[in-house]
Amino acid sequence: MDPYIKKFSEISIGDLVETGGKNASLGEMFTQLTSKGVNIPDGFAVTSTAYWYFIERNELRKKLTDVLSSLDTVSFANLSDVGAKCRGLILNAHIPDDVQQSILEFYHALKGKYNREIELAVRSSATAEDLANASFAGQQESYLNIKGEKELLDACLRCYASLFTDRAIKYRFDHQFEHMKVALSIGIQTMVRSDLASAGVGFTLDPETGFRNVVYLTGSWGLGENVVQGAVNTDEFYIFKPALKNGKKSILSRKLGNKAITMVYATDKNSVSPTLNLQTPEEKRKQFILTEKEIEQLAKWFVLIEEHYQKPMDIEWAKDGISNELYIVQARPETVHSQNTKRTLLKEYTITEKKPILTKGVAIGKKIATGIARVLNSPSESEKLKEGEVLVTGITNPDWDPILKKAAAIITDKGGRTSHAAIVAREVGAVAVVGTANATSLIKDGEIVTVSCIEGNEGFVYEGAAKWEEKVTDLTNIELPDTSTMYILGDPEKAFELAMLPNNGVGLLRLEFIVNNSIKAHPMALVHFDDLKDEKAKKEIAELTAGYEDKEKYFVEKLAEAIAIVAAAFYPKDVIVRMSDFKTNEYANLLGGKQFEPKEENPMIGFRGASRYYNERYREGFRLECEAMKVVRNEMGLDNIKLMIPFCRTVEEGKKVLDIMSQYGLHRGENNLEVYVMAEIPSNVILAEEFAEIFDGFSIGSNDLTQLTLGLDRDSSIVQELFDENNLAVKRMIEMVITKAKAAGRKIGICGQGPSDSESFAQFLVEAHIDSISFNPDAMLHGMENIKKAEYNLVMGKIV
Repeated sequence: MDPYIKKFSEISIGDLVETGGKNASLGEMFTQLTSKGVNIPDGFAVTSTAYWYFIERNELRKKLTDVLSSLDTVSFANLSDVGAKCRGLILNAHIPDDVQQSILEFYHALKGKYNREIELAVRSSATAEDLANASFAGQQESYLNIKGEKELLDACLRCYASLFTDRAIKYRFDHQFEHMKVALSIGIQTMVRSDLASAGVGFTLDPETGFRNVVYLTGSWGLGENVVQGAVNTDEFYIFKPALKNGKKSILSRKLGNKAITMVYATDKNSVSPTLNLQTPEEKRKQFILTEKEIEQLAKWFVLIEEHYQKPMDIEWAKDGISNELYIVQARPETVHSQNTKRTLLKEYTITEKKPILTKGVAIGKKIATGIARVLNSPSESEKLKEGEVLVTGITNPDWDPILKKAAAIITDKGGRTSHAAIVAREVGAVAVVGTANATSLIKDGEIVTVSCIEGNEGFVYEGAAKWEEKVTDLTNIELPDTSTMYILGDPEKAFELAMLPNNGVGLLRLEFIVNNSIKAHPMALVHFDDLKDEKAKKEIAELTAGYEDKEKYFVEKLAEAIAIVAAAFYPKDVIVRMSDFKTNEYANLLGGKQFEPKEENPMIGFRGASRYYNERYREGFRLECEAMKVVRNEMGLDNIKLMIPFCRTVEEGKKVLDIMSQYGLHRGENNLEVYVMAEIPSNVILAEEFAEIFDGFSIGSNDLTQLTLGLDRDSSIVQELFDENNLAVKRMIEMVITKAKAAGRKIGICGQGPSDSESFAQFLVEAHIDSISFNPDAMLHGMENIKKAEYNLVMGKIV
C-alpha cells in the first residue's frame, strides 16, 4: 500500500489526519453516496505523510520556523513579507522523486479510465495530527484545468506553498494552531468542465434565517469562482424538502440573476491568470442556468448528503459542459445556523429617523449598524480600517478574512447571498449589504453611514447616523395561548423568519402585496396583452415578462411561487389565502390596468371582492388566481392552504363564486380544500347560518365591518374619530357572527389591529370564544400577551 497516496475509493471521514477535511469529505461521499446516484468526480489524495516527507527531505522545518518566529503578532505589519519568504522556501524545494513517481502513477491510472487526456482539479486540503477538527476552509489554494505531468507536479508544489498564504498564517495564529503541526494533503481529481456550462453553491437550509425545510441553490454560467467571490448576480432557487421526498413539484421559487460575466479558462498558457471573465451573451443572461429537472436532482443529492452527515451542509456543485452531467465537488458542514436549533431571543429593530439612501443591495443579517465608512481597494490597506468601522470595497475573497472581523458592517459592489462577504458576515455576526454595484463610487471614505438590513431582503445604506430602537424579547418561556394566534402576512420574504417564532399559522395571506410587488401587471392586461392600447404599459409588461412567451404563465408562476414560500414556511399549519381584494382604483394603478377598470365614485363599496370573480370584466383574471392555487395545492402538495373569499355580499354570490372555482378546477372538499368567507358586511352576520352552509369557515374583517356597521368611510379623515371597533354596535355584530358560526360547527377567526391595541377588545373576543386571532407580525407578541391575560381573567372569573 502506497503511504503517499490514497484513492477516493479508499478514503472516509475518519481519514482527516491523513487527507484533511476537504479530501476526507470527498472520499466519504465517493465511497458512501455514489451508490445512491450522487456524482462525485473521481480522484486521489496525496497524504500528509508525503508532505512531512517533503519538509524533512528539503530540511525546511527549521527554516520555516525561523521565518515564522519573526512575525509581528501585534500589528502584523510584516505578515506579507513573512508569507512571501515561507512560500519562496517551498517553491524552491523539490518534491522527492518517489513521491513524484507515486503521484504520476495514480494520475495515469485515473487517466486510463477515460482513454483520453483529462483535465485535473488540484486542491489543497489542510490537516493537523492533533487538530483533526480544524477545517482550514478557504485558507489554501486550488488549481484548475491542469493538464499533463509537468503541470500536475508544479500545481502540487504550489499547493504546498499555499499552506503559507498570508491569510493562512493569520488564521492559524488567530485559532492558536502551531504552524509546524499543520500539514497539507493534496486532492487530485478529474476536472468538471463547468467553464462550458454552469456551477454554484448551495445550503441544506435557508442561509439567512436557518429555516431547515428548504434547500437553497445558487449559481451562474462558467466556473464557480464568480459565485463564491460574489462577482455575479446569480440565479437563485428554493426547493421544499417534503415535496421533494413525496415526488411533488418541489421548486418553491426561482429568481433570475443577470449573470453579467462568465469565467472560463484562458487558452493562452502564457496568460497572467489561468482564467478570464467574458461578457455573458444577452440571451444567456435571460436564461436559467439549470432546468427544473436538474434543480430537483441537485436538491435530492443535497438532502442525501445532509442525511448522511446528519447536519446542515454547505455544498458546491458543477455541471460538465461536455457530458452535461451534474457533480458535487465539495461539501462541508454549515457553521452559522446549524448550532441554533431553536431561537431563544428575538431582536426587533425600528428605524425612527433616517436620512437619504446612498445605495442598496442584498441584505445579509437582520440587523442595523452605524459607523465611519472606510473605502478600501485591497487587503493591503487593512491598517486603515479601525475596529467598529464600516468596510466598503468592490469584492472580497479569503485574503480579506483577517480584516472583516474588525468591521461593524460590510458593503460591497459585487456579491450575493452565498458570496464570500455574505458568508463571513454571517459567521462573525456582522451586518452586510452586498452587490450594490456602486457603493465604492457613491460612499465617501470617512463619512458616517447607517447600514440597515431590517427592511426585507433588500439592504439599504443611509447617509449619516440613523436613529433606531432595539427591542429584545426572550422567547424561552413563551407559550401559545389556547386561542390560536396567527399572522396577517403580505410579504413572502419574511415567511421563513416568522415561521420560526411561536405561532399557529397564517390567518390572512393577502394577495394584493404579492401582485403589487412581484407581478406588477394587471392580470387582464396579461390575458389580453396583444390588445393593449397603452403602448408604454405594453412595453413595460414585455420587459417584465421577458422569457415568458405566454404572459398568463408569468402571472400564475409568480403568484404560485410567492404563495408556496409562505405555505412551505408554515407547513403543515394552516395558511389562509384571501383571493384578491383590490378596489378598482388600486387595480387601475397596475401596469395596463386603466384599460380594464371602471371609474367609481366610491370604490370601497363598489366593484370589489367576490363580485369581480364571476363578472366578465375580471373573470379571466380570477381564473389565473385559481390556476396558481391549483399549482400550490395539487402539484406541490401544499394542502395546508385554505382559500378565502372577500366582500361576498349575498349567499347567491357565494354560490356563484364556488361554482366558477369548480369550473377552474378548485372543488371545495376535494383534496381537503376548505373555502372560507370574510365576515365583513352586515349581511354576512345576519345570514351567517346560510353562509355557513356553503363555506367552511369565517374570518371577521373588523375594518370593513366597522365602517359598514357605523356607516362611515374608513378612509375619510373627517369622520375618523368615529371609527372604533370597540363600539357596542360593532361588538354585537362580532358577537352575533361568532355565536352563529359556532352553532353551525364552523371555525371563525378575526384579522385586525384591535386585539393587540386593546386589552378590553381581546378580552371581549376570548369571552365570545373566537377560534383564532390574527396579527400583523410587529403586533404578534403583544397581541399574544393580551390574549393570555384575557384567558386568565376568564378562568379566574369562572372560579369566582
